[in-house]
Amino acid sequence: MSADALALSDDALALSDDVLALSDDALALSADALALQGIAKFDSLRINEMLY
Repeated sequence: MSADALALSDDALALSDDVLALSDDALALSADALALQGIAKFDSLRINEMLY
């Protein structure tokens, strides 16, 4: 394998690691969004209970 091919292979691996890190970040943000939705729903139910 030539030096250029090895360098491209290393770049591809680095990009793959970046994509995995971004995917992990997206999953964490999605989990945070779901948690916030749950909190908002709970709060709205509590407010409705207090109004009645």
